[in-house]
Amino acid sequence: MNDLVRQHTALSDTDLEWLHLLVSEWQLLSDLSFADLVLWVPTRDGTRYVSVAQMRPNTGPTSYQDDMVGHLVPRGRRPLLDAALDEGRIVREGDPEWREEVPVRVESIPVRREGRVLGVIARNTNLLTVRTPSRLELTYLQSASDLAQMIAAGSFPFPGQQVDMDASPRVGDGMIRLDADGVVLYASPNGLSAYHRLGLASDLVGQHLGQLTTGLAPARGPVDEAMVKLASGYAPRETEVEGNDGVIQLRAIPLSPKGTRIGSLVLLRDVTELRRRERELITKDATIREIHHRVKNNLQTVAALLRLQARRMDSDRGREALNEAVRRVGSIAIVHETLSQNLDERVEFDEIADRVIAMVAEISPGKIECRRTGRFGILDAEVATPLSMVLTEVLQNALEHAFGPGELGTVEVSAVRGGMREDARLLITVQDDGRGLPDGFDAKTAGNLGLQIVRTLVEGELGGSFDMVRAPERGTQVVLDIPVPGDA
Repeated sequence: MNDLVRQHTALSDTDLEWLHLLVSEWQLLSDLSFADLVLWVPTRDGTRYVSVAQMRPNTGPTSYQDDMVGHLVPRGRRPLLDAALDEGRIVREGDPEWREEVPVRVESIPVRREGRVLGVIARNTNLLTVRTPSRLELTYLQSASDLAQMIAAGSFPFPGQQVDMDASPRVGDGMIRLDADGVVLYASPNGLSAYHRLGLASDLVGQHLGQLTTGLAPARGPVDEAMVKLASGYAPRETEVEGNDGVIQLRAIPLSPKGTRIGSLVLLRDVTELRRRERELITKDATIREIHHRVKNNLQTVAALLRLQARRMDSDRGREALNEAVRRVGSIAIVHETLSQNLDERVEFDEIADRVIAMVAEISPGKIECRRTGRFGILDAEVATPLSMVLTEVLQNALEHAFGPGELGTVEVSAVRGGMREDARLLITVQDDGRGLPDGFDAKTAGNLGLQIVRTLVEGELGGSFDMVRAPERGTQVVLDIPVPGDA
């Protein structure tokens, strides 16, 4: 709609915002009217109309099999559009049109904002299925007529009340029509069923909806005056009411077709099962986070015990082995700590990588600068856990063997993600400027425990590849290539 309006019309950005607000609401008018809606806006030179939006009803058959958005019609071809635009009134004159052997009643509703007519809504009703209307259909049509008059007067939609139609109740979910005092004139079967879910044992018609709703909700101190006003339809608002183990969502729409409020339309939806499932998911998420938190605590306890044991060791090699185990356990604990703070089983690995780099840097024998470039991105927990251990081992190996006591040096961790979502890969390079690899070194056959761990995790669990070679200028370069399907 933005492109069509800016390309063909002279409407301002504030006018366009009003049209967006209207389009966010007009599913309601379409369903109440049992009719298709097409929004026509005059072109910049005033010689044609361009259709910028279209809506089909959920309550009846469509009048348009084709998409009308983007069509241009010369002025004069559709007299009802001309009359509604020029005279600023709802036009219903004329005989039904025949489209593909289907009779269609066409009406035109001017769209007014601050005294100016911005465009015209063509309301097209398929008459092929017209039957003797029931009380529900009559109430629908009367409410649609009231809303159409409000659109023509510029009092609907309500400014600042942008509606999420996916989340808000719709006409078919349940509807209640109130008079000016908030007393129920009509309640659809779905609307009545929703209130029965709250604990109502009688009919709704004739009752004051605000007082009734407040009485069905659990008592929490004084009477909630805001709830009384909302359920009585005095202001355009949304809320949820919970009672008797049921939850219903309410949306009030005041009706003032001639400038004076004559009543209200209340749309409602039974969301009991939806809220129950949401609570179950919240409980499961909290349980999963608590498990990760306890695993992290247990790992930190294990690391503390290993650290305590290392201090009591007389053998330097034994003490160093235990310290390596402490760092391995710590890298896993970092992942679980991050997972305990998330709502899903995915983590931002850059933070984990930085913490692993800082943890391993503590063992540096000299003045070694460790830094990270690039971005790992978001990774699944099943990738993040082994990758944190791999990163720990590679960094630990570089700091222990590339530099001697008191030497200066640099270790850089680089991460690059590439490829499409299904075949995306993460290329990690860990490069130092130390003494380099000894002659004849082969990373695939090296017996070092740390390198064996790296090979097993990278090739076995992560399904990637691992190599360790001489750096182009000086030092050693470790290259990890890991598949990471999913968003970065």
